[in-house]
Amino acid sequence: MDNMLVFFVYFLLFSSVYANYDCPLDSICGNNRFDIRFPFGLQGPQNLQHCTYPGFNLKCNNQGKGNLNLPGAGDFYVRDINYLTQEIQLYDPSNCLPKRLIDFQMPSLSVFKSVSYRNYTFLTCSTDLVRSRFSVIDCMSNSTISTLATSSMSLASQMKMLYNCSVKSTVSIPVSWTPENDAVFSTDLSNDLVLTWDEPNCKECESKRNFCGFKNVTTGEIQCFDASGSDRIKIFRIIALALVIPAILCSMCVAFYICYDQRREIRQSLFDLPTTDAGGAAIVPHEAETTTGLDDSTIESYTKVVLGESRRVPGKNHLTCSICLADYHPKETVRCIPECEHCFHAECIDEWLKINGTCPVCRNNPSPVHVNFV
Repeated sequence: MDNMLVFFVYFLLFSSVYANYDCPLDSICGNNRFDIRFPFGLQGPQNLQHCTYPGFNLKCNNQGKGNLNLPGAGDFYVRDINYLTQEIQLYDPSNCLPKRLIDFQMPSLSVFKSVSYRNYTFLTCSTDLVRSRFSVIDCMSNSTISTLATSSMSLASQMKMLYNCSVKSTVSIPVSWTPENDAVFSTDLSNDLVLTWDEPNCKECESKRNFCGFKNVTTGEIQCFDASGSDRIKIFRIIALALVIPAILCSMCVAFYICYDQRREIRQSLFDLPTTDAGGAAIVPHEAETTTGLDDSTIESYTKVVLGESRRVPGKNHLTCSICLADYHPKETVRCIPECEHCFHAECIDEWLKINGTCPVCRNNPSPVHVNFV
């Protein structure tokens, strides 16, 4: 068992040294299809700060949705993360991204940036005039007023003249698409917001199916770690655990059996130990003498005495049981053999007589005669 423990300790030390990248390779938030790994990391009590690049902290809410906070722009849900192209796909928790984009301003210090920007004009028109003719933004419209958006300034001017629409605002919108036709009202604004990042640059590492991580957290230096090395560690751990756990369980079973067997031998040897006579000298059993134990009715015919506070034992007996060598105590029950008047703990002499059938002190063969001691 000691060898197994040494092996187990060696396994832990070896795997710790070999796996110099101690961050989780990926984390899961709810039923999302994307993995969360460096440079991203989940916030929480178990979050490893050295495993997450600054500004790439995600939260996993109670609904199992990944949440990214953009300073100055608010919270967005994460739809997907493409680590090879370094793009993150976001959507509005209220399912009205166009409304968020009107006031959207990417902070200058943000680690994320838009793929591109395009100017869009937002118009408000009478619902009765435009809903059946043009694509409106449903989440920004109601039964009386409808909102439209276009990247064409000429189309916006026509709508003002023909349908008495008013310009709500013209803003630069972060987009990841190219409008197929400027002369229509856009429905693409309801699509997800796609942002990219330049640092840390792990594209080459991802293309090799390896994984990025901090080489030095203090300096922010990034290193590409060999994924095959991690696979070897996983295989080694699986094999080691497959060997160590059964070995430990087997060792525990062997130790339990040995302990049980030793206790059984000690209990059995209780009746094979040499006893002492009235003078305290050890009495060695005669191997040549072979006797048959007594039956229960014969043993029960011998007198039993309950000791008082004085612990006085009938006859010429000492204050120690010659079988178990333990002192007598008040309220204990002793049984005495009639012919020789030697007394012992009742449970000790009963077991002895069932096996040997002779007095353990004088070796006389007792007979079933009742003797009353005063």
